[in-house]
Amino acid sequence: MGKKNKKEVLLQGNEAIVEGALRAGVKFFAGYPITPATEISEILSARLPQIGGTFIQMEDEIGSLAAVIGASLAGAKAMTATSGPGFSLMQENIGFAIMAEVPCVIVDCMRAGPSTGLPTSPSQGDVMQARWGTHGDHPIIVLCPSTVYECFKLTIFAFNFSERFRVPVILLVDEVVAHMRENVCIDDEEIEIVNRVKPSVPPEWYIPYEDTPSGVPPMANFGDGYRYHVTGLTHDIRGFPTTRPDEVDPLIRRLFRKISQNFRDVQIGESFQTEDADLCVIAYGCVARSAKRACIEARERGIKAGLLKLNTLWPFMRTEVEKILARSKIVIVPEMNMGQISREVKRVNKGTSKVFTINKIDGTPITPEEIFLKIKEVY
Repeated sequence: MGKKNKKEVLLQGNEAIVEGALRAGVKFFAGYPITPATEISEILSARLPQIGGTFIQMEDEIGSLAAVIGASLAGAKAMTATSGPGFSLMQENIGFAIMAEVPCVIVDCMRAGPSTGLPTSPSQGDVMQARWGTHGDHPIIVLCPSTVYECFKLTIFAFNFSERFRVPVILLVDEVVAHMRENVCIDDEEIEIVNRVKPSVPPEWYIPYEDTPSGVPPMANFGDGYRYHVTGLTHDIRGFPTTRPDEVDPLIRRLFRKISQNFRDVQIGESFQTEDADLCVIAYGCVARSAKRACIEARERGIKAGLLKLNTLWPFMRTEVEKILARSKIVIVPEMNMGQISREVKRVNKGTSKVFTINKIDGTPITPEEIFLKIKEVY
């Protein structure tokens, strides 16, 4: 707090996402206003032109992500922001960005659904859609903040992961976190900024989708003299469509490998008093805040409760969850949905712990009292 390079400001979650995006180097935003993500568009519409960036309000969310992909191919760090209905419209282009290996960031401020649902109410119903919304076998990185500072920090991480691995990265925010306000300290030197790797060979030697030890090929900007083909079809190392099994199989496996061999770097979480916990809560987003308060109250009453907060939802933090399951007899997974991450917890449990859920779908947050009552009930 006392460091000169730190600045404490009162920010809303969506405002912090904007600050994180600007710090990461965003230069292009295309989107369509939608509750509860509209503040991101509104602020960037003013801020981006001030730094030589570009803001476009598109006709819909399909066009929004298409424009973002085009801007990224041209070399700009690019993003969009939406909510559930718009996120549904983006799924085809998310698949295109995965196959064509186009870095971009997609913010989904979740609201209750299906369909138009409850536009101004919180939900965590898009967790599985973020993982499996677009068709086909594919890896994905999905980050989820539970504080305003994490909105800032994880937005930077989203851009860093996107640029490092040449993938679309989804920032999944529930409405409560998007609209809450907290004092946060922004440190100019705290978080490293990552940029995509550029080719180091002449244009005539460039192979746009070659395999590398990292699994990530260097990315040339359109307009820099490197001509190459981009398609959503399965393609060979030069980007041209192919159906040859000996070319398709290595491509898809490489798309997975560039993420899987870096699980430790992309999986972010936080443990609270889990070392000796007989009972552990696994939570994310605003529910993790309620869960922490409930665990503190449980400790005050002699119940050894702990919390594993998930900031990375996908790839699923299996290793950390398995550690919790191995040492806690009881696990509670509270979510503002009918059970999405809880299914992953149960999948890796293998009968070592008793897993209970709290599922709330009425458009209101899960409170510390509700989690504490569940702790007392099952302990």
